[in-house]
This record gives sequence, structure tokens and C-alpha cells, in this order.
Amino acid sequence: MPSVLPDGEPVPEDGALPPQALSGAAGRPLGFYLHVPYCATRCGYCDFNTYTASELRGSGGALASRDNYADVLIDEIRLARKVLGDDPRQAETVFVGGGTPTLLPAADLVRMLGAIRDEFGLAPDAEITTEANPESVGPAYLAELRAGGFTRMSFGMQSARQHVLRILDRTHTPGRPEACVAEARAAGFEHVNLDLIYGTPGESDDDWRASLDAAIGAGPDHVSAYALIVEEGTQLARRIRRGEVPMTDDDEHADRYLIADERLSAAGFGWYEVSNWATADAARCRHNELYWTGADWWGAGPGAHSHVGGVRWWNVKHPGAYAQALAESRSPGAGREVLAAEDRRVERILLELRLSAGCPLDLLTGAGARAAVRAVGDGLLEPAAHAAGRAVLTRRGRLLADAVVRDLTD
Repeated sequence: MPSVLPDGEPVPEDGALPPQALSGAAGRPLGFYLHVPYCATRCGYCDFNTYTASELRGSGGALASRDNYADVLIDEIRLARKVLGDDPRQAETVFVGGGTPTLLPAADLVRMLGAIRDEFGLAPDAEITTEANPESVGPAYLAELRAGGFTRMSFGMQSARQHVLRILDRTHTPGRPEACVAEARAAGFEHVNLDLIYGTPGESDDDWRASLDAAIGAGPDHVSAYALIVEEGTQLARRIRRGEVPMTDDDEHADRYLIADERLSAAGFGWYEVSNWATADAARCRHNELYWTGADWWGAGPGAHSHVGGVRWWNVKHPGAYAQALAESRSPGAGREVLAAEDRRVERILLELRLSAGCPLDLLTGAGARAAVRAVGDGLLEPAAHAAGRAVLTRRGRLLADAVVRDLTD
């Protein structure tokens, strides 16, 4: 969850949605994102809405510790039931992210999932994921999650090289993420993801190849690989500004992306979103597909974002303010926006173009349609897909996805 919230109109105290938000809801998937904002230490590149114990100590209010976090978040799940009223949909996906969700006891994560099951029900094939730092889980913890209904694990590996992890301020040791995959498999998890980051200052092409090879060799069925973005206000940004570490340039990012796509493809992983590869359709992250296809999800937790039927809202950032609102039977929403039809059209192009299925050409205006023709000629969009009425990025197009989107949304 980003640390900076956008502006927006006020959220009603009871969290009520405009009537049009639930129009046609039965035909849209519903998912839940549960944000756990706690971390043992702060990574130097992190700009998410997370807090270490020292950052919360002395801040006052509830949730200065993690002990009762699950109870407070469950209060928001119950609020979601009231706001969505008689909406008959069961949750098709649940994703627990952070922060480091696995700093909470496994029983707390299971209770949070149980609240969604009690209030909404879970679809028979529901995908239930939690993120985890490699050092924060072990065999017993994973077994408890699996027995409690979780179906998918996502481990933050980032790199296999110690000097790269050191720059990122990651605390796990190389080799631990690979061991986590084996432990998750032994606990009964069929689906396991490893997250990687490329473009860390001081990382070489060979370092990146070693990380990819280690991830592939661990045997996950999903790999996410993201370019490092240096956010202002982070420790890493300050170190770069002081000249302590070099800034990685865009050409290096492009080279690393191509290395990733080539190595993952050779190992049997297929890209289905610009930064995500899976060994089969069943291994894709269905929760993230909700985001990319504009479905509905309720984000619970400090700073969490939600979207239902063209209405987007976000919660207050601080855990204390979040808990206080729920204790007073108020929505913790800090602001919201009702998306106009044009906003939703542009967002569909922006998000769906990142997918291997692309976006329908009929979403484009005249200028956008002409830009799509030029993009085919420039090798950025697949000619066969264009002839079939869709805009699908080529490998080169994926490197220039942001520029392609700008042209197509004109």
C-alpha cells in the first residue's frame, strides 16, 4: 500500500456506497485485500504504509502493538458486510499483504480469513494468498496456514546475492526463500510465488541471472519480477543522492527484463502480465487479475484501497486512527472518488494492456486507434492480435508499455 494517499471526497461515516456502485454486482468477481502494516525492520527502498515497533512506540492510541490487530481488522470485515448489504457474492480471492503479515500469529491470519468466510462465504475454489518474508515462517507456521484454508504463498525473495540484499536492507539470508518453497510444498501448498526485484544499485547482469536461476530451481509455479523504483523519502533515495550507491538506468532495467523473460520462458513460465510469469493458467494470481480487469475488491486495514462498481476509496493511514474509527463505529475511509465513464475507459486500457490477452480495440478513440496501427508497425503490438480486434504488447512493447498506453489513451 503506497504511503501517500490521494485527495478525494469524504467517505460517509457509515461507509455507504452510491446505489449505482452495486448495480450489476452479481456479475462481477469479489475479492478481499487484508493489509497488515507491521514490519520487523524497514527496508531501504520501501515506500509502503508500514510501521516498525519503534515507529509506533509512543504514538498513542490503539494498535501501537500487533496483539489485537486481527480483532480490529475483523471489525472492518463486518462493516463491509453492512455496507454491501444483501450482496450475494462469495469471496473468490483473499490476499493478505503488508508489511509482513506473517509477523502475526498464524492463528490471527486464519481468524481474519474466518471472518470473511462467516460474513460472505468463500467460493469453493477460492484463492487465499498471504505474503511472507522468508525468515518469518517455518514448517509449523505454514502447516497451520494450510490447515486454516490458505491455498497460496508468496515469498519475498528479491535476490539470491547477499550484497544485493544488503543494499535493499533485506534481512533474510540467501537460500532461505528456496527452503521456504520446499516447506510450503511439504505443508500442502500447490501454488507458491517468489517475488524478485531487478535493478538494485550494484547488481550486475550475472547477479540477476543467479537470482533467476535460484528462483526457478526452487520450484515455484509463479514468479513476479519488478524493476526497483527509487521513491523519494526512502533511505535508498537518500543514499543515492549522497553518492553512496549508483542509480541504475533505464537501459539496465530493460536488459534485466529481457534476461528475466528469456530465462523464465525457457524454464516453462509464460508471461501473463508485464511483471508476472506462471507455469500454467491455474498458477496465475487470480487476486491480482481482479485489479487488472477492474473487478470489485474490499481493502481492509490502514491505508488499504478498495473498488466496488466504479467507486474507489482508501482508508486512513495510521493504525491508531484506523482503530479509533472502527471503535467509534465509523468507516475508516479517508477519501473516495466516483469514477466517470471516461476514467474507467482509460483505466481499462492502462491495466488490461499489461495482460497477455491485451485490451479490446473498441476501447480506443479514433486517435488511440490510429496510434495502435502505428504501434503495430513499430513492433510494439502483435499484428495477429490487432487483426483479431485486440491490442497485445510484443516483448519490445512490454519494455515501452507506459509510452504505448499514453498513445493509446489519447
